[in-house]
Amino acid sequence: MKKDQKKSTITDVAKHVGMTTITVSRALNTPEKVKRETLERILAAASELNYVPNAIARNLKSKQSHIIGLIIANIDNPFYENTFKAVNHAAKESNYSLMLFDTDGSEEQEKKAIETLLSYQASGIILSAVSDDKNYMPSYLHKLKLANIPVVQIDRKIHNIDFPGVYLDNFNSAYKGMDALLKKGFRNILILAGPKTSQITLNRLKGIQQAIMDQEHPIELTIKYGDYTKTPSKQAVVELIQEQYLPDAIFGLNILITLGALEAIQEAGLNTENFGFMSIDPIPFARTFGKTIPCIKHDTYALGLAAINMLIQDIKGNSKETQDIIIEGNLTIS
Repeated sequence: MKKDQKKSTITDVAKHVGMTTITVSRALNTPEKVKRETLERILAAASELNYVPNAIARNLKSKQSHIIGLIIANIDNPFYENTFKAVNHAAKESNYSLMLFDTDGSEEQEKKAIETLLSYQASGIILSAVSDDKNYMPSYLHKLKLANIPVVQIDRKIHNIDFPGVYLDNFNSAYKGMDALLKKGFRNILILAGPKTSQITLNRLKGIQQAIMDQEHPIELTIKYGDYTKTPSKQAVVELIQEQYLPDAIFGLNILITLGALEAIQEAGLNTENFGFMSIDPIPFARTFGKTIPCIKHDTYALGLAAINMLIQDIKGNSKETQDIIIEGNLTIS
């Protein structure tokens, strides 16, 4: 065997970077425990030497399992229902089995899901990450890169990596929602948003601000940040009611956020008809709150279908320079 055909080992990587094998092993298995500069040097050396960790190497030698993984951040969010249906249906049609993981917003659970799929020799992964903060760099990313497994992101984008994705048109969706509220004459508006550092939140707030600027109305705008679940938005509205602050309208920047606000108002004994509402995506069974809820609706089935088709093409080696796909939203009534 020629020298340049020899399989690189962890010792080769350690010698290349002038570190111990213990340090290299720690960087590859628990990257969160080493400095970023150290990790980057080790990953660069591993890539240059074509080093593949033993567990991943065994998977690559074996035939792929024909499994596709779908990792979502919160299975309670109705947003994912049609996305899952589309992915599951298309996967079956292409003779792939689907493994579904709910991380419940936990980075640790997300990491375990990735490691499980690697151990099952999954053919590809569709990922809705727990965070789209620009500084979110999960420790499992290097394992995906070393395994060279196709990944398509949906909804939430992990930045600074080259995985393609299917996302919502967050700026224009929020613009349309705010524009509709302003045209109805609402001027005192409560915005219930996601995490303050979320790129989805930031882009939606930019759309809202642009709608205000375009109409040039004096607006009293209150923004309350939380996460993508019901609890923070519900608590925020409860506190505002206790302070006797009652806006003209409430704009919830996702389904669960809006549901939290509706529950708070209903439990306080207030009439939802006294408030204007807008939601990003439709509220299931909205009429149980005695009110129709205008919303900006996205075709989440189309989102899932685009993601699975993109992934399967990548698995088959048919993908070229894959471009991100953006799903537009349209004003409708829940």
